[in-house]
Amino acid sequence: MRTRLALEGQTSVLVPRLDPNASYPPSSAAVFYNPRMELSRDISVACIQALDNNQRDNRRLTYLDALAGCGIRGLRVANEAQVEVTVNDYNLAAYELIKRNARRFQQNVHVEHRDANALMSEARFNVIDVDPFGSPAPFVDAACRSASKMLCVTATDTAPLSGAHFSAGVRRYSALPMNTEYHAETGIRILIGTIIRELVKYDKSATPVLAHATEHYYRAYLLLDRSAELANACVRSMGFIAHCFTCGHRYGLPGLFPTLRPDCAICGAKLAVAGPLWLGTLHDQKFCRQVLENIETGVFGTKRRAAKIVTLCLNELDTVTFFDYHKLLRELKCPPVPIETLVSGLRTVGCRASRTHFSGTSIKTDADADTLKRVLLDLSCESEKARLNRR
Repeated sequence: MRTRLALEGQTSVLVPRLDPNASYPPSSAAVFYNPRMELSRDISVACIQALDNNQRDNRRLTYLDALAGCGIRGLRVANEAQVEVTVNDYNLAAYELIKRNARRFQQNVHVEHRDANALMSEARFNVIDVDPFGSPAPFVDAACRSASKMLCVTATDTAPLSGAHFSAGVRRYSALPMNTEYHAETGIRILIGTIIRELVKYDKSATPVLAHATEHYYRAYLLLDRSAELANACVRSMGFIAHCFTCGHRYGLPGLFPTLRPDCAICGAKLAVAGPLWLGTLHDQKFCRQVLENIETGVFGTKRRAAKIVTLCLNELDTVTFFDYHKLLRELKCPPVPIETLVSGLRTVGCRASRTHFSGTSIKTDADADTLKRVLLDLSCESEKARLNRR
């Protein structure tokens, strides 16, 4: 296997040479490596650094990169977060490459050639990172049993999670996905909800501290605790989203067995539903600030993009959906105003509102669809009158 030396952050790692002419270059080599995921790995390192800094004791964190490929994520965590890392992959070529890379590090890096589920069933780690090629669903149960402090999970099967491949979403996540303008958020909430449902079986709870949808993947970081009482609280934060495709009205329904009215309270059309999914917050502001500080002061190749994503997450309103601004404009057939003007206008009438990392042309707000449309129409009319007066 031909390799080259790749530098990410402060870490140099041998990676396979990819065929640039292949339909999907990361799959062209015997060992999986995707250079586009550097952004994800940068944020991961900053998150593990934040977790390690919050340790109440001096014991070294143990971290498992369960499905490592060439091992670059785990090796970066070992080198840049200074924690004890186990790097695992079932592929023999990947295992041999990881061993070559591990010899180049002074840190305590363990290399395993195991089935990931078997390894997680037999050993315990403070932090487990599940970053598969495709769905993490087959690995969630074992990861939930093994991890004690944090779970980091990636899903690249965004189509099933977001409702584009409905049946696959139902099979993999035991949940109803829904293809709306906010499908990325629904997908992340279904992913987190799936993890929560596995954790609570073992009297464990989870607090999402950062979750983002970027390019072709969803990524979630969850702090863990062991407590039946806290697990019960997690269950109470599960629920469904009801959505009206006629007028755009939507709302969260708490509970795993809620009573759903079949018709929209605004327009009377039939409601669609997604879930069960996580209805709680996606981001912890204190944790996000620490991650952002680590990104801004550290050495990261995607520093600007990573900082922008975490900043948007930090300031994001904790509603369960968002509205696409362009879709609203098309529906209302009104001239546009700057999105920030709409956000300010909503706040002026007593509603909360913010931008969102999910989409540069969307906003989050606790205003209902009717209020949002009324505010947008008023602002658009005022803007148009001002424009005509200037002529």
